[in-house]
Amino acid sequence: MIELLMDRYTYVLMFVLLGLGIYMVIASENLVKKLIGVSLFQTAIFLFFISMAYIDVEGASAPIVPHHGEPGEVMVASPLPQVIVLTAIVVGIALTAVGLALIIRIYAEYGTLREDTLREVRADE
Repeated sequence: MIELLMDRYTYVLMFVLLGLGIYMVIASENLVKKLIGVSLFQTAIFLFFISMAYIDVEGASAPIVPHHGEPGEVMVASPLPQVIVLTAIVVGIALTAVGLALIIRIYAEYGTLREDTLREVRADE
């Protein structure tokens, strides 16, 4: 069992990051910590996609088809998950930037980043 976990350590790391991200989003009252939790969750998903695309076979190569060999005989990694993850990283950075901008605006308006305090202030208005 331990040997299997050591062979697939990226999946273990993915589940740890996934759990930490979900915990931070659910348990934290601070908006910045919630945004960090969302970022950790995204990182876990990126790691999952990259781990799924990894080929651990003798003779596997990058997704460049060589001149020799038949097209069906050469074992190559699929470049599609890598492209999807690169796009998702850009979207994640944009999401984090917009989230931080909203958090700065909320702090300037209300003077706090705690979710419970913000709910009380909004209820009083």
